[in-house]
Amino acid sequence: MTIKDLAAKTGYAVGTVSRVLNNHPNVSEKARAAILAAVEESGFQLNQNAKQLKQSHATSILVILKGSGNILFAEMLEVIQTSLHGTRYPLHVDYLHGADNEVRRARQLIREKNALGVIFLGGNLENFQSDFADLGVPAVLVTNSAESLGFDNLSSVYIDDHAAARQAVEALIAMGHKNFAVIGGHRLYSDISRMRWEGVVEAMTAAGLTIDPELDYATVYFSPDGGYQGTMELLQRDRHFTALFTMSDLMAIGAFRALEDHNLEVPGDVSVIGYDNLSVGEFLIPRLTSVDQPTEAMARRSLQLLLDAIENGATAKHEAVPFTLVFRESTGKVKE
Repeated sequence: MTIKDLAAKTGYAVGTVSRVLNNHPNVSEKARAAILAAVEESGFQLNQNAKQLKQSHATSILVILKGSGNILFAEMLEVIQTSLHGTRYPLHVDYLHGADNEVRRARQLIREKNALGVIFLGGNLENFQSDFADLGVPAVLVTNSAESLGFDNLSSVYIDDHAAARQAVEALIAMGHKNFAVIGGHRLYSDISRMRWEGVVEAMTAAGLTIDPELDYATVYFSPDGGYQGTMELLQRDRHFTALFTMSDLMAIGAFRALEDHNLEVPGDVSVIGYDNLSVGEFLIPRLTSVDQPTEAMARRSLQLLLDAIENGATAKHEAVPFTLVFRESTGKVKE
């Protein structure tokens, strides 16, 4: 009988069974009693030699980063790398495209790199729902909430993307804007894009406004080129909009160029708001209004949660960090 068999027999997760067998804390008494009863009934014995061999070789931390051009994740990765410098944990980093399955890739790399735990910078909850159950090591998902999945070895650190997008659009509505366009990622493969879009729709519906998901939304990569192509696409559809919500600051950079190529002024003709509050926004002309994600705090906290799980057997935690709207020069009132 294996640990997976015990998990199936008791109905508890593999991580929970593993913590009970290794006498870790942070397991409910009910779970501990049920698992120990199943151990006694089945005569299960933990292979100590295999356990010690695995522990002697597994030392690394794995980071799976979705989107090689994502500056936000690159900044988070730098914080994680700096924090691990001088520790006993070597770091392995892997880059994936947006449509790739990050959980399946993690499972492969855990074996290859003997990883103790994983930090996912971005991810699709459907991939976790279908493939995470037997991952077998602690993990943290950054920028998405994994609380609804119920895995006791998967924590998450995130901002409320739905609320942030809603508040950003509400602020523009208060400036008199009624016609909006949105540039974002694929809403089927990107939970972040889906949640931000839902926040936009909620704000507009509450104000008695409408937005067309087919005509007023451009699906692109989170990059300057994506922002340029998305804005050009919206303009070619001949959609009239005075406010453009871009789901990343990188997209906003491309949007600025496309609007300029169409002789449209920011914010005179079109107000533009970005997302992430990257430092580059301060150097655009005009300076970019954006939703601020506390990049350093999110990266540090995700690493703390992972190490606490690895070293102390801590169970999953899900933490929403506060966001702020940073208003600069790229947004303004509608022209009379």
